[in-house]
Amino acid sequence: MALQAGIVGLPNVGKSTLFNALSNAKAQAANFPFCTIEPNVGVITVPDERLIELEKLVKPNRVVPTTVEIVDIAGLVKGASKGEGLGNQFLGNIRNTDAIIHVLRCFDDDNVIHVDGKIDPVSDKEIIDTELQLKDLDSVDKKINKCEKIAKNDKDAAAALPILKALKAHLEQGKNARAFAVSVEDKVKHIDDMFLLTMKPVIYVCNVDEKSVVNGNKHTTALIDAVHDEKAEILFISAAIESEIAVMESFDDRQLFLEDMGLHESGVARLIKSTYRLLNLATYFTAGVQEVRAWTITKGMLAPQAAGVIHTDFEKGFIRAEVIKYADFIKYGSEAACRDNGKLAVQGKDYVVEDGDIMHFRFNV
Repeated sequence: MALQAGIVGLPNVGKSTLFNALSNAKAQAANFPFCTIEPNVGVITVPDERLIELEKLVKPNRVVPTTVEIVDIAGLVKGASKGEGLGNQFLGNIRNTDAIIHVLRCFDDDNVIHVDGKIDPVSDKEIIDTELQLKDLDSVDKKINKCEKIAKNDKDAAAALPILKALKAHLEQGKNARAFAVSVEDKVKHIDDMFLLTMKPVIYVCNVDEKSVVNGNKHTTALIDAVHDEKAEILFISAAIESEIAVMESFDDRQLFLEDMGLHESGVARLIKSTYRLLNLATYFTAGVQEVRAWTITKGMLAPQAAGVIHTDFEKGFIRAEVIKYADFIKYGSEAACRDNGKLAVQGKDYVVEDGDIMHFRFNV
């Protein structure tokens, strides 16, 4: 599944440095605004300890992890919603992503200039939010105008108007669309077709100095206070540290380095896992001698849809799925042992695939 999370933020907050640590793709990292002009796309491996355990038991010829695409989007500036800087291009790139990783500078360093000349992550967040909200207001206004013209003869348009006007008032208060109180049904019916930028789920990444990577600092405290109503996830990551870790070839060296920092895992690993959760994704596995592989699905997918992630023919000709729970596979050590112990279940078209399921599909085309 080609799902994407976009890294956004003001110029010089550490977006490209973080992206370089996330991906083998190399974005230019330089001490001046707009060093990233075209969005860079990196295919990021999702860390999953379960793959390691399955590999030990199955001993396959190869192991294929699941991935998420991360897009490094050039820095926004004030006036982007009106086309300032490279505003239209940037906002268009954000619109194409499924979720937002909002990087905020939370470190002091006189050698790295800030586009506004001061370190204030709360203000930086508000600048980005304002530009996205203004763009969303434009989208909402256009739909309100359209609905008003046809409301007399169109029941759906008439029903949409009060919801759209309430959403407009919400945005005009400087609030993001994701915090707008609306039923799932009305959201799907009247709002989703606008693809609002501030409706996208978000992770706030505080780019901190080395000393603040565990407990944060005054800048992160201010940001936490500012976003406490959003119920958003906040991560403390040092892009500079992640750059050091990224070039270490030895796993043991990386682990020792992290331990010295007081960390259990890298910021990159935490960010990737958080992004995976943010996108409402789950993983199922196929496990055989030829290949152990992780497959990405949206939570709540039925077995035929999950089969279609492998190949559309699997979905079209779906007959049944043979399912083993991960914990059972680890306990008994093989598919054959699970079958012998009654831990292999045969599921039909209505089965909702669960995270960690080990699956084998039967199909006929």
